[in-house]
Amino acid sequence: MGLERYFYRYGKATFSLFLVNVAVYVTESILSGNPVNISIEVLARLGQWNYAVTNYGWWWQLFTAMFVHVGILHIVFNMYFLLMMGSQLEHVLGPKRTVVVYIVSGLVGNLLTLLLLPPNSVSAGASGALFGIVGTLIVMMGVVGGNMQRALINAFALFLINSILPGVNAYAHLGGLVTGMAIGYYYGKRIRRRLALAYGYGYY
Repeated sequence: MGLERYFYRYGKATFSLFLVNVAVYVTESILSGNPVNISIEVLARLGQWNYAVTNYGWWWQLFTAMFVHVGILHIVFNMYFLLMMGSQLEHVLGPKRTVVVYIVSGLVGNLLTLLLLPPNSVSAGASGALFGIVGTLIVMMGVVGGNMQRALINAFALFLINSILPGVNAYAHLGGLVTGMAIGYYYGKRIRRRLALAYGYGYY
């Protein structure tokens, strides 16, 4: 069956995003000559170097940076969470919307990074996009389950726990999380409305 079983297990969109991230990391490793730690030169070229974005017009880096990782542990942890959380979201929203959540959340996180980090900052990683996926799931469940307070507490507790470590781009996390929460609220309302119509209970 080859890769087909993984597309079936994790979802077409989630596993495709996984493969793109892995392919980019392989490219980074070849260019760096080191599969464990990626050189700053490669990260500045493929990731997001704020100075290049604003002064050289490399706006495409706001997109590519969400597929670039700084080292082997970075991509291993991120890809684990992508497969676990992305597959859950895809099961609820489908493949197209899952890709949209990933890309839009990643773009907002990278844009916030551009606005708030110094010009010479170089950043990379799928974390902003992944926080968007998690934020969507948490708030969507909170809306459907009628417990938004708990959903908000869980979302920002996740942000604090994962953003206090040194070298972590908290702005990308925050931008992705808030974007995902907004998307989750929208789809949570839609799902709850459908359930109300299907089962005939009151919707407010």
